[in-house]
Amino acid sequence: MNQPINSNNGLPQITKPPFTTIELFAGAGGLALGIEKAGFNTIGLIEFDKDAADTLKENRPDWNVICDDIANISPLDLSEYFNLEVGELDLLSGGAPCQAFSYAGKRLGLEDARGTLFYHYAVFLQKLQPKTFLFENVRGLLTHDGGRTYQTILNVFAECGYSIQKQVLNAWDYGNAQKRERLITIGIRNDLVGKIKIAFPKPHEYKPVLRDVLQNVPESVGAQYSDYKRDIFKLVPPGGYWRDIPEDIAKAYMKNCWNMGGGRTGILRRMSMNEPSLAVLTSPTQKQTERCHPLEPRPFNVRENARIQSFPDEWEFCGGIGSQYKQVGNAVPVNLALDVATEIRKGLEQISCGN
Repeated sequence: MNQPINSNNGLPQITKPPFTTIELFAGAGGLALGIEKAGFNTIGLIEFDKDAADTLKENRPDWNVICDDIANISPLDLSEYFNLEVGELDLLSGGAPCQAFSYAGKRLGLEDARGTLFYHYAVFLQKLQPKTFLFENVRGLLTHDGGRTYQTILNVFAECGYSIQKQVLNAWDYGNAQKRERLITIGIRNDLVGKIKIAFPKPHEYKPVLRDVLQNVPESVGAQYSDYKRDIFKLVPPGGYWRDIPEDIAKAYMKNCWNMGGGRTGILRRMSMNEPSLAVLTSPTQKQTERCHPLEPRPFNVRENARIQSFPDEWEFCGGIGSQYKQVGNAVPVNLALDVATEIRKGLEQISCGN
């Protein structure tokens, strides 16, 4: 049975952060790292993907990383498993895999097996009764199936004994050089309502652009375009897309997409150093959602994407190049996670101060 790792390797005992957290669907650690930076002690993370779990272990050997299907963990006695009293945990965090709810996916929601993983999150809430929870997902979850999918999720959380507040936050407002919207759902256990007040973070005055994060980026693995595609991207100016090159070349490249409706602004899209990136994706070469580097005719490499996601340079990603792109693209931007978790910590401190 997995247990939290508490060894200090013979070093002097250090006082741990006062608040504890467990994260589900942890991925490569963007959310967990932000929460740690906000002053939480991570006592357990569950992640099914081996490469992502290896990333967590490589960067935080003291975290209790459990590489397993959450369906194998949620039926257990979770209080015994994590050595916690019911109601003792301060924060449960995470977000079920969002492909089922994304505008870019099939949007099957609850009909998709992946979409039902949030029920395991609810089991953790029911069994552990943490003081607060943080559930993040794509904005598209709000409107899926006319809003019924998200309302079902909220109803389940309410049945577990939580009062809920929600807001869509754009990572660009919180120290990330990226336009990336996330639906943030925060729950407070009903017996603590009135004792804990949690605000959503206020947007920063300065909103960074790519020029702020793409200086002196460490060497990294990265994908490359074909010679044909690279030659076409050489024609696209920074900040431009297919409309900014000769029509005959654009038409030949776009093929059937040429006759589609809409602006199709993601095709042959090249970023500018004076703007934020569009949302970092799990693959660097998707034809209708391209993000070409501003200065070179190539995709962003893994380390550049990590900078855009506000991962520190020392955070290493395990696995092959495709897996690394996927881990970075699926992550919650670290700085966004930090700001949200800081507000949750402030709320928990109200109890610690005797409010």
